Amino acid sequence: MKYHNRDEAVLLLADGTFFRGASIGKKGTSGGEICFNTGMTGYQEIYTDPSYYGQIMVNSTAHIGNYGVHPDEQESGKAKIFGLVVNRFSDQHSRINASESLQGYMEANELVGIAEIDTRMLVRHIRSKGAMNAIISTEILDPEALMVELKKVPDMEGLELSSEVTTQEPYTLGEGNDKKVAVLDLGIKSSILKNLVERGCECKVFPAKSSYADMKAWGADGYFISNGPGDPSAMDYAVNTVKEILSEDNPVFGICMGHQILARAVDIPTYKMHHGHRGINHPVKNLESGLGEITSQNHGFAVSADELKAAEGVEVTHVNLNDQTIEGLKLTNKKAFSVQYHPESSPGPHDSRYLFDKFVQLMNA
Repeated sequence: MKYHNRDEAVLLLADGTFFRGASIGKKGTSGGEICFNTGMTGYQEIYTDPSYYGQIMVNSTAHIGNYGVHPDEQESGKAKIFGLVVNRFSDQHSRINASESLQGYMEANELVGIAEIDTRMLVRHIRSKGAMNAIISTEILDPEALMVELKKVPDMEGLELSSEVTTQEPYTLGEGNDKKVAVLDLGIKSSILKNLVERGCECKVFPAKSSYADMKAWGADGYFISNGPGDPSAMDYAVNTVKEILSEDNPVFGICMGHQILARAVDIPTYKMHHGHRGINHPVKNLESGLGEITSQNHGFAVSADELKAAEGVEVTHVNLNDQTIEGLKLTNKKAFSVQYHPESSPGPHDSRYLFDKFVQLMNA
């Protein structure tokens, strides 16, 4: 079957839900946990966010590919998602400074995708049933045969993925700037580093499994714990590193996965969410200022609210106004704080970039 001159592709969910559609990107078969993002713009930033490693992305907005791709909008070296599901896919793009089409980009990044899917219905299904594994294929079109392959895809719960996306060797940005920030790279986005460098920080980015001793030897003024993919409960190596950082009362700022790791470092557990938060319009309340923030989010795990509120030396600083989940915390006896959302806002609103200033002020203090 042909869809607008494209070959057929199929999508199978773990609960047996099956779709036929049009092949986009690379021909092949690819599986992962299916999730959706509600952002109307910023698809290239989404696809290159290392936090999405191991996941199949559903774009809920109807038209994808219409503005092509641009090198400045990469959040990492290549696409990190494992598959793409869209409604209408644009072969042509209208942005004059785009470097290439999304189709060409997907082929270059070996990204398998499917179009002509009722993504509104699919998103409602995921919201109802919860996150689950799925698989896209242009090769295996029979549902029963494809289910055999789908069962080989590992579950996200209990999966350690940061070591798959972290830098292999340390590197430095913003050489000569005033404040030295040691970055534990669990899957960092380039826009986070840009925000730190713009505020006068020299950042040395360390691999995920680096020791505190290696980071300390560089002479850091503060420590940043980055976003990243996978289950924080499978990352004792990072938790132990952060415990050592906290033991010497260093300034610490964590984002997303870094937020979850900071919580686990003070013995507050995390859990897998029903379907997660992914989009650029999530409302959050700052409990310290009383102000609301519209935030960019990408997470499928969260910090236990009950355990956090019962813990000593920890305070909730931000809550999600949709479901009251924990969006920020601070340690009252340490110079450490974190947020669950993405204040670098690429894509997304700029409401929360003040947090980078707060981190710099903490180092100055």
